[in-house]
Amino acid sequence: MSVLITLTDVEPAVRLNALLEADGVKTTVVSPMDDLPREIRRTKPDVIVFTGALLDPQTLGLVRDQLWGGASVIGLADVGDPAVEQRLKSLGFADVLTKPVTADALRASVNELLERQRITRETGLWGESEAVRQVLVQVAQMAPVSSTVLIEGESGTGKELVARALARMSPRRNKAFIAVNVGALPETLLESELFGHEKGAFTGAAERRIGRFELASGGTLFLDEIGEIPQSTQVKLLRVLEERHVTRVGGTQTIPVDVRVIAATNRPLRESVERGHFRADLFYRLNVLRIYLPPLRERRSDIPLLVRRFVQEFAQEHEREFHGISADAMQSLVHYTWPGNVRELRNLVESMVVLATGREITLADIPSGIREGGASRLLPVPMGPIHREEGRAEGRELEFIVRSLVEMKLQLEELRRRVDEDRGVLAQVAGGMVPGIPMVGGAYPSAPGLAPGSMAGAPGWGMGGVGIEPPGVAAGANSVTITPGMTMAEIEKTAILAALRETRGNRRKAAEILDIGERTLYRKLKDYQVPDRFGE
Repeated sequence: MSVLITLTDVEPAVRLNALLEADGVKTTVVSPMDDLPREIRRTKPDVIVFTGALLDPQTLGLVRDQLWGGASVIGLADVGDPAVEQRLKSLGFADVLTKPVTADALRASVNELLERQRITRETGLWGESEAVRQVLVQVAQMAPVSSTVLIEGESGTGKELVARALARMSPRRNKAFIAVNVGALPETLLESELFGHEKGAFTGAAERRIGRFELASGGTLFLDEIGEIPQSTQVKLLRVLEERHVTRVGGTQTIPVDVRVIAATNRPLRESVERGHFRADLFYRLNVLRIYLPPLRERRSDIPLLVRRFVQEFAQEHEREFHGISADAMQSLVHYTWPGNVRELRNLVESMVVLATGREITLADIPSGIREGGASRLLPVPMGPIHREEGRAEGRELEFIVRSLVEMKLQLEELRRRVDEDRGVLAQVAGGMVPGIPMVGGAYPSAPGLAPGSMAGAPGWGMGGVGIEPPGVAAGANSVTITPGMTMAEIEKTAILAALRETRGNRRKAAEILDIGERTLYRKLKDYQVPDRFGE
């Protein structure tokens, strides 16, 4: 790994260079007179240290380039200003230190970034959020030992990536890594797959089979979806983990195995223990070391970095020339909830790279369901098995209750989103007053193009010639009246019809007034069964 240091401030640059060379790190020192962009392209450093001129346009341009180039950037600021430091970090600096800074402190910051990049490349987990940093630290701590590791996280968060990284960074790196999805194997074959079987052990066992524990001996065995393993197999797995011996199905000989076991689950295993679906003693045996991988929605700050990585990866793989992604398209991706996590984001970026018409991904290249943030609400909700208990709801009844509660939760989330967007309207419906907008003569002030009393100043509700009036004020020709008891769907439909009247049926202009896409407008018109020539 290598470091490039600028000589804008000679003293810290020379001292840092000497310390890093003593540590065996490859360094390049570049003076302000040199062609810095060319040197960056030539040396391809992992870390760049700017020792001064952090707000210089050329410096900021090079830092922005590294958002795509992959190098981490450290800056030495002349004055300690938290606002400036925050701005620099938002522009792409990984760390900003205030002068005077000791050479040891600067070296520590560089080495931390180098180590983080090394582990990131080993794991494939890219991110600058605190959650990802914690995972990388845990991987570095756990890799050298042979203790069992339990990895928890939703599907698509990268559990197998972490398991493979633990194996690659361990003393067992040159031995086998065997991955088994225990949830995908039928119960009748699971024991044979894990422990092996002897010839004639059961119908169809025409020859001896070596199990995964034996195949992984000396290396690492990754048991994915461990929460799906049947209880009959849980007992035998626990014995193998404790005794480090396996007995093939239909056999009597015990076979010693030296295996590091890494297990993964997409649901909290402790909850399965509490419900009686998973043995507590096996859980404690697996939960020696634990890593939790957060879902993408809990680390949204990592989404831009991931998008840039995937755009570069797939542009190269599919031989497409791409200059990046537009700001509004990136913002749309950051705001989406990503129920499929990194896997969903990766697949989406690949499809956009392949199908985008231009050399830059734009908002139009993003599927409407993701632009509108609603696709995740249409996904099925996973339901566990329903068990009958004395004095409680029985299977189908309990399932109906649970599903109703889930649907209610989704409806409340939708209502909360609309409340946040249309806070002024709901306040008006509730009491006839809109916070922050004074009333004149018992009505809201008018504005050009709006009927008297319309909410011209309400955030998000300016629609050209369409206004929303408080209760008790007569509606004008181009106004919408909101009355207590109207549903959000009724309010939405009324606003759409008013926009169509205002534009004399021009749907493109109506969509612009409403600040929604034309496709969205067409879909809503179809849902509301609005005639094709309405408004003309």
